[in-house]
Amino acid sequence: MTTERVERKVRETLDAVALDGVRAPGDLVEKVLRRRGRRRFSQAAGAAVAVAAITVGAVVGIGGGDTGEHDRPVRPAASPATPPEGWKPWQSGAPGDSGRGCLVAGSALYCAGSKYDVAKFDANTGKRLWTVTVNREGDGIDHPFAARDGVVYAYRNHTAENLPDGDYAGGTDLMAVDADNGEVLWTVEMPQDDRTGQAAMLIDGAVLANTPSVRSVSALDPLTGKEKWRHTWDKGIVCQRAVLSGAPYLLCTRDTEKPDDTDVFRLDPATGNARKVTTVPGRAELIGTSEGRMVLMAAKGAAGEDLELITISGSGQRTSHPYRSEGAVAASEISGDRLISVSRQGKASAYSLTTGKTLWTRPVGVKVPGQDTMQSMASPAVSEGQGVVYFFSPTGDLSGLDLRTGEQVWRGHVDTGKPRPGFGGRPQLLLYEDVLVAQDGGKVFSLLPRVG
Repeated sequence: MTTERVERKVRETLDAVALDGVRAPGDLVEKVLRRRGRRRFSQAAGAAVAVAAITVGAVVGIGGGDTGEHDRPVRPAASPATPPEGWKPWQSGAPGDSGRGCLVAGSALYCAGSKYDVAKFDANTGKRLWTVTVNREGDGIDHPFAARDGVVYAYRNHTAENLPDGDYAGGTDLMAVDADNGEVLWTVEMPQDDRTGQAAMLIDGAVLANTPSVRSVSALDPLTGKEKWRHTWDKGIVCQRAVLSGAPYLLCTRDTEKPDDTDVFRLDPATGNARKVTTVPGRAELIGTSEGRMVLMAAKGAAGEDLELITISGSGQRTSHPYRSEGAVAASEISGDRLISVSRQGKASAYSLTTGKTLWTRPVGVKVPGQDTMQSMASPAVSEGQGVVYFFSPTGDLSGLDLRTGEQVWRGHVDTGKPRPGFGGRPQLLLYEDVLVAQDGGKVFSLLPRVG
């Protein structure tokens, strides 16, 4: 979908749809679509997927802040938190290093900010080890998305040059960086400025990238960036992408106003040969993967108010259950058999993907941004080993709920400063073993929750 079509769709949606009962401010469309914002919105939205997420309404998160406990645990979690060897609490406050977001990989933290497309930190100490300087400006909302076999994968602007009229030429490169020394190994130009999780992902023996056109994916050699194979689809078709057990899958449907069926294909990771595994009636949006299954959400009924969660195994086995969120969704995460969601009303819920039952609904324990704000909340971070799901709000509040019952077992606070609403990178909450890494606006905190 072109930028112009995205703009038209977003205008239609924001002008006509009351988002969960709250109509968008009159100037929101222009704020979203102003020249500099168009590129950043395209990176955040992933074209057609963004419009579907808006209309479905179920988008599926330095100072001397106090990083200690505020309350004793209500009840013990599955197991106590223990720090990695050599770790000590640390914090950093350089937006140029990490304002766009971070990735935890082993004992390293890879971040992006206004100065660097990739900056490597020691996750035990917070010490910066090396950097890759941005081309021109680093105001996007992307960050390094994967690391494997000594290589880090991220995005950068294709060029630092301007057009003859002084405007920025734009463009995005997929980039591979040596994890030891920060040397850029290769770059491949992408056909659009989509830098979401759909743009590129790791598969067995390659990087699957949405290149060289918007209607194709290519398997790129992880060390050289050379194309190993390519798969294309017809004009008028849009395909979402997922990876199960190292194999790529495409979920393809016709790009029409009227919902069409969704065909699911498995691509051989070595050759790219495609095999259809199933067809899902109607249009469904991919919201994640877990335990060898793709998880999709579809709107049902004439008004699209009823939702259905669909899981599809690698062989095409399909199950579906009705789903109703507890109000407008502020953040969500899939982990194991659970879909964890947070409502704008401050409730957290755990939903079983296998049984279709809501396991519990409890107060989330942090201040959730309201429906009439542009603030974002971090996606929940699930520690299966501890049996705790953690939450982080833009106000710096932290909370831990027992995965089995939803009871609060811990809470804390860090000083994130004044909230910065808008289209900047959303807050993040990451896990480094049992350690929490909270990032908001370039302020990074590494702390150990004492839940046991």
